[in-house]
Amino acid sequence: MLDLGRYTPHAIETGRFGLDGGAMFGIVPKPLWEKKITPDDKNRIPLAARCLLLEGRDRLILIDAGVGEPPSEKFADIFAVDREHSELLRSLEEAGFEAGDVTDVILTHLHFDHCGGTTRRGEGGDWQPAFEHARYHVQRGHWEWARTSNPKEAGSFRDENIQPLADSGAVELVDGNESILPGIEALPVHGHTEAQQIVKIDGGDDTLVYVADLLPTTRHLKAAWTMAYDVRPMTTIEEKTDFLDKAERNDWTLFFEHDPDTAVADLKRTEDGVELAAPRALETAAV
Repeated sequence: MLDLGRYTPHAIETGRFGLDGGAMFGIVPKPLWEKKITPDDKNRIPLAARCLLLEGRDRLILIDAGVGEPPSEKFADIFAVDREHSELLRSLEEAGFEAGDVTDVILTHLHFDHCGGTTRRGEGGDWQPAFEHARYHVQRGHWEWARTSNPKEAGSFRDENIQPLADSGAVELVDGNESILPGIEALPVHGHTEAQQIVKIDGGDDTLVYVADLLPTTRHLKAAWTMAYDVRPMTTIEEKTDFLDKAERNDWTLFFEHDPDTAVADLKRTEDGVELAAPRALETAAV
């Protein structure tokens, strides 16, 4: 198993959903990307909403929270939300926990497919935080960015996901590249959205990095394979290239949030650059 020192990692599947394949691969022509992943009849590719749970001695830390409860049937249909495959609270229970056990939620960013599960409808139909005892850790720059929004991301930042957290007083703002919790470091990147924080967990023997939307799937390793959703695609290319070089040199293991087939993988250097090695489920990760 992957040795993260003070933490035992659990992959938490929160459901499947779909996004337009053209949007997910930007300038890459469909005849190329559809060889890697097959779209449905509406051109949507299947995506996981896989979160990482870190079980510590006195903390239970959830990184991202998936799509969560769809706000409407129309929303669920547009994004092909599939909660029969898996669901956040059900997956927590299967791992031996419940929502009240979670002490911290680290949000890479506030797009609905990453933070939707942090809120739920109460008995009166109002939206409220799903983890009543948790602190929510978000980059300060991203929190301010999401609260003012912009036309490109307006559909991704949803009030029912963000306002209940703001009202709760439980948001902890992270300033840049710093330690969030013991052994857990924020690595801000700015291509996909302002101040997305990918999360590095240093266990001493092994290091695991939750790459979020810097590398949404294993199909996005090539420099030009970036999303049309990215607000600064050229920045994404630079950040991705630098990160992959550093990750390979330091033997980091990557955790993929949206890849429907692969949870974790290593990297190797070849004549063609940095490539994927040993894609696998988290449970079979080798030390």
